[in-house]
Amino acid sequence: MNALGLVVEYNPFHNGHFYHLAESKKETNADVVIAVMSGNFLQRGEPALISKWERTKMALHCGIDLVIELPYAFATQKANTFANGAVSILEALKCQSLCFGSELGEISSFLGANEFLHKSKQQYDELIKKQIKTGVSYPTALTNAFQELTNGKEILDLSLPNNILGFHYVKAIREQQAQMKPFTIQRTSAGYHEQNFVSPTIASATSIRKSIFSNEGDITNYVPSVTFQILNEYKMEKGLLHNWEQYFHLLKYSIMTMTEEDLLTIYEVEEGLENRIKKNILHAQSFQDFMERIKTKRYTWTRLQRLCTHILTKTTKQQMSFINDSQTAPYIRLLGMSSKGQEYLRSIKKQIELPIISKLATFRHPLLELDIKATNTYNMIFEEPLRSKLLKAEYATPPIRL
Repeated sequence: MNALGLVVEYNPFHNGHFYHLAESKKETNADVVIAVMSGNFLQRGEPALISKWERTKMALHCGIDLVIELPYAFATQKANTFANGAVSILEALKCQSLCFGSELGEISSFLGANEFLHKSKQQYDELIKKQIKTGVSYPTALTNAFQELTNGKEILDLSLPNNILGFHYVKAIREQQAQMKPFTIQRTSAGYHEQNFVSPTIASATSIRKSIFSNEGDITNYVPSVTFQILNEYKMEKGLLHNWEQYFHLLKYSIMTMTEEDLLTIYEVEEGLENRIKKNILHAQSFQDFMERIKTKRYTWTRLQRLCTHILTKTTKQQMSFINDSQTAPYIRLLGMSSKGQEYLRSIKKQIELPIISKLATFRHPLLELDIKATNTYNMIFEEPLRSKLLKAEYATPPIRL
């Protein structure tokens, strides 16, 4: 069976995702589709709108055959580490292709940019260091260094978010010597960060979430009916959809009960930031207020959100040290499968070298402990007895079958 790999968050699954899935299958002639999906906390350092289990249901109902959880240690990271973790899982599952959405929509430029930077690595690294010394953020340093190195030639625009991720997927495939072939589909209508509805049927996940929380606008034209149904059922059963503001009291408590030395042990807290965090948490009255107080030119909003996620989950530099030694995932956590996905898994099981986890009780690993801790943190905003029920569910929930 020809297996296609996708790297997703589905926060929530919308019509743009459906388009990408359909076009990717057409482009690669795939028989089965495997999605590596972030868990309850996402790459931009945010809690997912609804749990990974509900997002798995969305994915399966909309045509995905296997849903695998991207471990927290990779899911809440900069593009390079995020891509490495996802690609390693898809490679372990014997995917023949990986197809990503991009602003460009043409794969040769991604291959060319990777080849160019591979040959110019030393010079590129020096230019990045030079840029960082000017006080700009790391993503801006990468973009500026690339533009300087290419002398303004239009090889690939690395200032655009999906192009950046796509570049790193192609880079990870190359560095891991993975057998899969990269493809890309051009994003349609709505940009990644687009805040408003600009098309009759396609909208960004950002604008959909904004509409949900502001109660302005109707999302029904922009999401499959199953997405709308699952979102409504989750809100009815759990009483909420997740965003950062609901976790702010937990974040504030964590910071106020930690010393500056404690904060410095947290992953992504660089020296000097601990004082800024401690100073501003006292006066901040909301997560938005806190972020605006600690934001600087050097640290992007996304970087600071990820840092806050690590404070919230108390994830230390030592706990994350595993991924410094190995940029590849050590296990495959199965969240859900269709009958076709189950058939595919059965057909390649003997070729898979990583352990496949369907029950937490059967496997232990430091990175899996982080996944469990992240899920526990995600569920702490609920009242009892729902909270305890959901904490137990992480151990008791088997992979969803469709």
